[in-house]
Amino acid sequence: MITAQFLDFLARDAARADALYILGDLFESWIGDDAPDPDQARAIAGLYALTQSGVPCFVMHGNRDFLLGERFCASAGATLLPDPLVLTLHGQAVLVMHGDALCTDDRPYQRLRATVRDLGWQRRFLELSIAQRRALSVAARDGSRAHTAAAGYAITDVNEDSVAGVLRRSGAQLLLHGHTHRPAVHQIHVDGRVCTRIVLGDWYDQGSVLSWDERGYALASLPRAAGPG
Repeated sequence: MITAQFLDFLARDAARADALYILGDLFESWIGDDAPDPDQARAIAGLYALTQSGVPCFVMHGNRDFLLGERFCASAGATLLPDPLVLTLHGQAVLVMHGDALCTDDRPYQRLRATVRDLGWQRRFLELSIAQRRALSVAARDGSRAHTAAAGYAITDVNEDSVAGVLRRSGAQLLLHGHTHRPAVHQIHVDGRVCTRIVLGDWYDQGSVLSWDERGYALASLPRAAGPG
């Protein structure tokens, strides 16, 4: 059902947009550009149809799909973005991130993040067979769920000092990120400035989208109709 809703979103809402930005975790896991599963292939085809219609798509690596590469980009017609990045949206500077780098209280996760983002580790992983990579991915997801459940809500959320630090360094007053899957709009103060942190939600039970036009932004949940997909 997630894939079906995503494809419907691409064909309807995204088709009317000036551009589509995906801030990581497009896929639950991604073991390499040579091994998309059928649902992933459907999503990629939907993105390609969107980009070929004239709507550019920009994708950021997430903690679950950090191996997205050039072949994915060519298949989807998408462009990979660096993390973090400051964009100008309707005249406003916006700092966009996946968000996992902000969860600095979760030290075991940060050590893991540093390991899997290492190019040598990625090269060795991609040299494994698809079956081996898939098995390791399943084990990693099981371990991640267990760690998240044991660590607790506060540990796995963003660190306030880390948020203030990235806003301070970027000069932006608005931060947009995902990762924590806790959709909300937060008002915070950084060095006397009133700043805003917008968090995107996940798509497990419903869609989560931030739309932005000349009137401003709106964070919305998209209800999901019952059915296959």
